[in-house]
Amino acid sequence: MTSVQSGFRLLGLEASPYTMKVKSYLLYKGLPFEWITRSMANEPLFQKHAKVQLIPLLFFPNGETMQDSTLIIERLERETGGTSIHPEDKALWFLSCLFEEFGDEWCNKLMFFQRWFYPADAKATGARLAHDRLDGKWYRPIAKPIIAHLMVRRMVPRLVYSGGNDTNIPQLKQSFENLVAMLEAHFKARSYLLGGRPCFGDFGLWCNMYEAWTDPTAKAYIEAHAPNLVRYIKRMLTPSAEGGFEMPEALLPTLTPILRQEMATRFLPWMQANHAAFAAGQKETRLAMNGQTFQQKTFKYQANTLDELRRKFQTVADEPSLIRLLQETGCLPFLTPKPAAA
Repeated sequence: MTSVQSGFRLLGLEASPYTMKVKSYLLYKGLPFEWITRSMANEPLFQKHAKVQLIPLLFFPNGETMQDSTLIIERLERETGGTSIHPEDKALWFLSCLFEEFGDEWCNKLMFFQRWFYPADAKATGARLAHDRLDGKWYRPIAKPIIAHLMVRRMVPRLVYSGGNDTNIPQLKQSFENLVAMLEAHFKARSYLLGGRPCFGDFGLWCNMYEAWTDPTAKAYIEAHAPNLVRYIKRMLTPSAEGGFEMPEALLPTLTPILRQEMATRFLPWMQANHAAFAAGQKETRLAMNGQTFQQKTFKYQANTLDELRRKFQTVADEPSLIRLLQETGCLPFLTPKPAAA
């Protein structure tokens, strides 16, 4: 095992789900780090080291940098030791990986459309981003309203990239409310997704639910309907091991509805349709989802991450209990695609 020394630096924003995902993980693993706000003052540092215009940007003690939150956590987990975020049980390990991907790629839509679709949320987030952008500047009080307005003007058109269009928004809203209800039931009896300590899936799921909770509209809904989920959101800000992972039979009564109603009918069908559209060179992905049309720009990144999820599944595809669960919930066909015709 390679020992990673202290001296990490995390450059990002509090309003960024993937920055907060890495921050939560670093805190859980007890890895010392310096927080660097992506402000105007720190923009030269970001541009010097960033390979893509996305945050977070994590500086390793040896000078290396990484930006993909999933790959960052997977690398640190291999290199740092300590309490593992991966269950030894094969079925639980894969469910953790599945929830991590679900959180990153579907829950982000559920957060993002509310953040920039509703005027009150867009205004509030624009103000937060402007405040951070002007960090350390003497003229922040004067310039903040102007920068906030420009932030909103820049971000609202990006709704199209997260699927936040007129066709999809009713279904995204329904998905958010459905997921909140199911997570509320699940966290009634446990502190984390798979029991008494965080798993890989917690960090992907939590970061977008946390960001939703920081926005006016989603926050009001979550706090009115899901007190157990609120406690989980707050707990993951500084997560700690309170116990072990539970046995699958204890978790499935409240995890199965999420697999069946959200993953097998929304998330995985969209991932598969996007994968097929990318392979066919189609710029837009369209599919029937719960009897309604869902349409969005086609993405290479999500096509690649579905390939990775399927690769992970193949490493545990000999686990009977996992196969049975995925088959019963309708998830299995998306993880074992039929080979292309010759």
